[in-house]
Amino acid sequence: MRTPLAMFRFRAAWLPPLGLLLLAACDGGIRVEPPTDVCTEVLVTLQVQVLSAQGMPVDDATVSATHLETGNTITSVTAGDGITRAVNEELGQGRVRLTARAGSKTSDSTEVVWTCDECHCYPDPSSVQLRLNP
Repeated sequence: MRTPLAMFRFRAAWLPPLGLLLLAACDGGIRVEPPTDVCTEVLVTLQVQVLSAQGMPVDDATVSATHLETGNTITSVTAGDGITRAVNEELGQGRVRLTARAGSKTSDSTEVVWTCDECHCYPDPSSVQLRLNP
C-alpha cells in the first residue's frame, strides 16, 4: 500500500513534463503583442524638381528650404532626374520658402505651407517645380 508521501512524489514527478507539454501545445506560451504606433517613423517629404530655363531636369542643383518663422533650413542636391526628396516635415508647421541654384543660375522662390496633425506634417502643394532663370 502506498503512503500519501509516496503518492505525492509520484504525482510531482509528472508535473514538470506535463507543464512542458502544455507549453508546447500553446506554441511557445502566451504572446503579448506590443501596442501598434499609428505614427510611423517614416518622414513625409516634399518632392522638389529643378528644371532648366528650357524645361530640362537639372542634376546637382542645390535646393534650399527655409522655414520663415524659425529660420531652420534643409539644403539638398538634386539627382539625375532633377528631383530631391530631402525637404521633409522636420521643418515643422508653417510657411517654407524654396529656392534652387545651379552654377550661376538661380530660381525664383516659391512657398509651401506645412500643416501638422498629431503624427505628421504635410506640405501644400505636395510637389514643387523650380525653374532656373536664363
